[in-house]
Amino acid sequence: MDTIDLYQIYRWDEKTPVGETMRALDDAVRRGKVRYIGASSMWAYQFACTLRKSDVYDLERFVTMQLHYNLCYRERERDLLPMCEEEGIGVIPWSPLARGYLTRPHEEFETSDRPESDTWMQANPYDVGGGREINERVKELAADKDVTMAQISLAWLLDKEFVTAPIVGTMSVEHLEDAVETLEIDLSESDVEWLEEPYEPVEAPRW
Repeated sequence: MDTIDLYQIYRWDEKTPVGETMRALDDAVRRGKVRYIGASSMWAYQFACTLRKSDVYDLERFVTMQLHYNLCYRERERDLLPMCEEEGIGVIPWSPLARGYLTRPHEEFETSDRPESDTWMQANPYDVGGGREINERVKELAADKDVTMAQISLAWLLDKEFVTAPIVGTMSVEHLEDAVETLEIDLSESDVEWLEEPYEPVEAPRW
């Protein structure tokens, strides 16, 4: 392709001055190689620094933030998400289904191959901070609405006005169709509060 619609950097670069990064991205936009630029997984103060550099030096601004966010990991609600909402930044959550933890009952998940093969999840388990009860509530609500647990988990994300679109990985056309059908699911305010109620703060960051 001649032009990339959205070009996102991968996390914060500790070795490169932020001004150099923003000038390079701005140049890519001005040359027509990229239409928009986005960022991913960083602290709010770091993201604020990038936006300030863009504003002060009249450089292209980040328009999206790709971050870790799902029912079992909501630490970014404390800093980065309010900032994105205030600045009009599109939010693109990664791992919206908690690496599969929110797609099946925790008893089934724990006996699958995923916990043993996924080293990232071993270091960042989702069954802490109220995760197991959240999983159980997703299961119960999915049964009540005759939908899948994955659909309830995605519906919760899409209920957030600041979320633009979650990054959903699919293994089949059926999974893709299920994800699209999530748009038809309406969660009440009480549904959302009930799903969120067991959550407890966990160690951050879990990029």
